[in-house]
Amino acid sequence: MEYRSLGASGLKVPVLSFGTGTFGGQGPLFSAWGRSGTEEARRLVDICLDAGVNLFDSADVYSNGASEEILGAAIKGRRDKVLISTKMSLPMGDGPLDAGSSRQRLLTAVDAALQRLGTDTIDLLQLHAFDAFTPIEEVLSTLDTLVRAGKLRYVGVSNFAGWQLMKSLAIADRHGWPRYVAHQVYYSLLGRDYEWELMPLARDQGVGALVWSPLGWGRLTGKIRRGQPLPQQSRLHATAQFGPPVDEQRLYAIVDVLDAIAAETGRTVPQVAIAWLLSRPTVSSVIIGSRDEAQLRDNLGAVGWSLGADQIKRLDEACAVMPPYPYYPYRIQEGFARLNPPLV
Repeated sequence: MEYRSLGASGLKVPVLSFGTGTFGGQGPLFSAWGRSGTEEARRLVDICLDAGVNLFDSADVYSNGASEEILGAAIKGRRDKVLISTKMSLPMGDGPLDAGSSRQRLLTAVDAALQRLGTDTIDLLQLHAFDAFTPIEEVLSTLDTLVRAGKLRYVGVSNFAGWQLMKSLAIADRHGWPRYVAHQVYYSLLGRDYEWELMPLARDQGVGALVWSPLGWGRLTGKIRRGQPLPQQSRLHATAQFGPPVDEQRLYAIVDVLDAIAAETGRTVPQVAIAWLLSRPTVSSVIIGSRDEAQLRDNLGAVGWSLGADQIKRLDEACAVMPPYPYYPYRIQEGFARLNPPLV
């Protein structure tokens, strides 16, 4: 297993980490992702640790806290061997104090997460979404309090816009509060929006990307083919509504190249798709989520080898999209391009 620095921090994380959204199986979204109970979760954790994967990512909203509880039970007795990442800010109920990143919510939510996880410290806490109703100063000063209390070691965010992240970093620097070192983002061959603004920001500010849904919301598994119906067992039947829209012709063009490179390398389609992500700038770790042992072992095969330059070029060309304004002039107009390095 390869390990990389998480952004500009001193924390080393494995290039593959394990997402526990498949633990618990409560609710329409998470039940479609997976239904792992404690015993199965413990087995998956065993496999991860044997492979050198020691970072486990969860969130309070995953199965209404059940994911954190099962993760805590699965790592019991070996807390010193793992890194725990979790997220909060999204609604956990209908009450006024059940959502957001206010001081009240964060202090209460962190204590609740610690109890569910069965630990006294969270290695990486990420805000699951930007809270526009709470001053950034209140958020960051609360995180500073929690870090100083030893309840958190590092802080990050997820699903932030560029201006939200940059404003937060500037305020943290001004007051000497902990900087966000990680940004958990959607990024895949199918979804390259991360590259336009967030990637250059991350490269400039030292923020490491933790990539979620690296297989394009389950569409780059090798099971979806042109002219064939969606497999009966595909979770897309239940979850497609929660994900981004997809251009099917672009999807099939990407899958064609993935198939060809999988044949050339003797790897599987998911392994090739994840390996492409591991070659991208600012990516610290790719979060893999597996419903069973076979799927996990297949995803773990994405490390220990590298794509060739020509293979990366072919994948880049297959998934290329024109960036939105104001980013596209820097890609297609020489005058703009001379003033800035390439976006990727």
